[in-house]
Formats: sequence, C-alpha cells, structure tokens
Amino acid sequence: MRIIYQNDKGEVSVIIPAPDCRYSMEELSKKCVPEGKNYKIIEDSDLPKDRFFRNAWEYDDEEGITVSFTKAQELTKGRLRAERLPLLQEQDYLFLIALEKGEDTKQIVEEKQRLRDITSKVELCKTLEELKTLNCKGIVK
Repeated sequence: MRIIYQNDKGEVSVIIPAPDCRYSMEELSKKCVPEGKNYKIIEDSDLPKDRFFRNAWEYDDEEGITVSFTKAQELTKGRLRAERLPLLQEQDYLFLIALEKGEDTKQIVEEKQRLRDITSKVELCKTLEELKTLNCKGIVK
C-alpha cells in the first residue's frame, strides 16, 4: 500500500511505509501528509511502472495516476538544456581556437545554433516515448 497526495509543486508525492511500520495507513496519513492536503491510499500496483516522467505525474480519482504531457514537455526541455550545456561550452572552446588559427568557423556556428534550437524539437513530439528519446543528437530510434 502507498499514500499519495499532490504536493505544492503540483507533483504526486508518494509515501512508502517502512516494512516494520507500526502505524495503520490512516495513522501514517495523518502523520505524514501535510495538513489540508487530500490524500488517497492506493495499491502498489496502481503506481506507474515507468518512472521516467515521475515529476509529471498527476492524480485524478477517475483515471488514477497519469503523466501530464505538458509537464513532461517542460521536464524534457530542462533535461535538454542541461545536456547541451557542456556541448555548447565545447563548441565555444573550438570556436575560439578556430578564430585564433584563422580557420573557418561556419560548422561550429551551425552546431551551436542547432544546440540552441534543440528545445524547439520538444513541440514536435506527440508521444511520451518521443520525448524520452529526444536528446541533443535528435530522436533516437
């Protein structure tokens, strides 16, 4: 059994009792769920098996736990921004070296622009699977 509730960030928080917990689920709910928050006690099997977009989970009494596609898109953009940062830094370094040597920088400039534009690819994704596989190299098939 698990206790779930929506936290202040709009995410689903999951309380997992310790194996030797001496409290009932109701007692544990009163002890652990913030005051004023609605909660639900669910079966372990009601939690999604795929946790890739764990912070995009939402709870609805009728549908249970679902993944908000909009939140998944925002999480993907954040992941891509973090992934591209060292790649952009590397391109900046290569750009400076090319400038110092008087070499052509066209390919470096194009790659930097491609990396800057990578988050716009999120809007082209129609499924969670496409969002999952999107990376700074493109969509992995």
